[in-house]
Parts: sequence; C-alpha cells; structure tokens
Amino acid sequence: CCAGTKETAFISAVTAAGLVHSVTRSCSAGNVTECSCDVTLRHGGSASEGWHWGGCSDDIHYGMSFSRKFLDVPFKNITGKSGSGLVAMNLHNNEAGRQAVAKLMSVDCRCHGVSGSCAVKTCWKTMSSFEKIGRFLKDKYENSIQISDRLKKKLRRKEKSQRKIPIGKEDLLYVNKSPNYCVEDQKLGIPGTQGRECNRTSQGPEGCSLLCCGRGYNTHVVRHVERCECKFVWCCYVRCRRCETMTDVHTCK
Repeated sequence: CCAGTKETAFISAVTAAGLVHSVTRSCSAGNVTECSCDVTLRHGGSASEGWHWGGCSDDIHYGMSFSRKFLDVPFKNITGKSGSGLVAMNLHNNEAGRQAVAKLMSVDCRCHGVSGSCAVKTCWKTMSSFEKIGRFLKDKYENSIQISDRLKKKLRRKEKSQRKIPIGKEDLLYVNKSPNYCVEDQKLGIPGTQGRECNRTSQGPEGCSLLCCGRGYNTHVVRHVERCECKFVWCCYVRCRRCETMTDVHTCK
C-alpha cells in the first residue's frame, strides 16, 4: 500500500536508524564479537584543557556500515530502468535515517579530582536516545520533499521553481502524495478512523479533533464493575466490595 509516500519514507529512515542504534548499542555492550567500543579515539583529547577520551565511545562507524550492507544491498541488486529512480529515493531515505543517528551523537564526561573537583574529565561519545532520533526524523517527515516522478538517476524536486535548492542528505523524499487515511479504503488496506476511540481533551494525534478528521465524535457512557477495597479476614478468606464506575468514552463519527 501507498508506495513512495512520505509515510514510507519515514518508515525507511526509522528502520535504518533503528538498525544503526541497536547494532551500535550491542557493540558497546560487548554482545557482538565483530565490534566493540570506538578505538579510534584512544589517547586523544586535550590535556591542556583538562580532559581526555576514555570510557566506551559508541562505535557508530560499524553500526552505519552494518545498516548499509543489510538494508541497501538488496535495493542495489534491483535492475531495470523502471525502478532506478525509486531505488535511488529509497537509498536516500535509508541514509537520511543513518545520518540522523550520526548528527545527534553527543559527548558525555565524568569528572575526576580531589574532593569532587573537576580538574580532569574523561569523555566519550554516545548516541542520543532513540526517542530523540525519532523526534528529529518526525520533523523531517513533516517537512519532506516531493521529487519528480520521472525516474532518473539524479533526484530532483518536483516543483520546478525549487529545483535549484539542493536536497540535503538528511531530508526525506517522496514521489506520491499520501492517500486519505481518514476514510476507509479496502483496496489500499486503509481502515479509516470511523469508530476509533479518541481523547477529547488531547491536542495530540490521539485527540478527537485530529483523529476524527473534523467529522466530530460520539460520546457514550461505559459502566465498569470491579472488586475493590479487599481485606483479609481471619481466618481465612478475602472480603471485597463491589465498586462501580461510569466513564465517558469518545469515538469518531
């Protein structure tokens, strides 16, 4: 369903980034025999500034290489002129995900010194949380670029007036506009949002205003009955009250 859309671009980027993140974490934890910490930083740093590289820096180079071999090689083996443009786009989106992990690498340090002073610091490179990487890619998704559907080796923007603006390696690209996910389409496998439970007070993606696509929502009361205020009675059984609660449930029209 829906090939070449901004949603599939996001999925490609997140998958590639997730593979880098997972493999690199395993390397640092010593769970993979082919890799470990990043040894290229050893004996580096700035003694005059009171810090040096140490600890276990995440070896993102191995993670990036593994992700390229695992995800990109199958695309590169695809032959035929009809698929060359889509292949180039998919490879670009994969790499955009990997670049997000690299871009968000940070430096952590630990202080050493007498009485808790920070006379000397040991520093190492570490990846950001995958949540932060996901937020970065979500922003790229929301600002993704539509490219020409005339499949050529060189990717170019669909809008002729913007073709002089270069495409960045961290940008997500798509060819086809997204279908209407609000309305059921069995042919495309889209369930729509009618009948979906939503949160009336939320402004997020689960909120009724967004999830119901402007159609409004129905409210009905759901009755919950459960055991409550249970106490142990000597000897030997548990006595409970029967509690009843009423909850408003909102579903999209």
